[in-house]
Amino acid sequence: MFTGEYRHAVDEKGRIAVPVRFRAAFAEGSFVARWLDGCLSLFPRSAWDELADKIARLPLADADARAFARSVFSSAFEVGLDRQGRFVLPAPLREWAGLGGEAVIVGSRDHVEFWAPARWADYSAAMDSPEALAVRIARLGI
Repeated sequence: MFTGEYRHAVDEKGRIAVPVRFRAAFAEGSFVARWLDGCLSLFPRSAWDELADKIARLPLADADARAFARSVFSSAFEVGLDRQGRFVLPAPLREWAGLGGEAVIVGSRDHVEFWAPARWADYSAAMDSPEALAVRIARLGI
């Protein structure tokens, strides 16, 4: 399970180090893609396969399902970690996410998110308090 928040540099070649405690999960390969709320997500192969299966089960006739599938799969790149635990964030994804020389890395259960620092700060500031969020998500059964 991926948890926590980290800050790592993005070098001039677009390489970024994955936090050490996460690296073993990506040994079998991984996929990076555009994700929700303006961030990028890195999925271990097993979690990517689960996501792909869920998307494949969405109703093909539903325009929102098709749009989501296109958004995720058209932006996805298969990536691998180098010996230093880094991978290359492809330029089109860095541009889309507004990533420059630094990224905020956020653990999100089955995947890792990469945020532009300013975008993460805005998102975090706009989040409800834990108490207000708990009231809103109670309808989800949590």
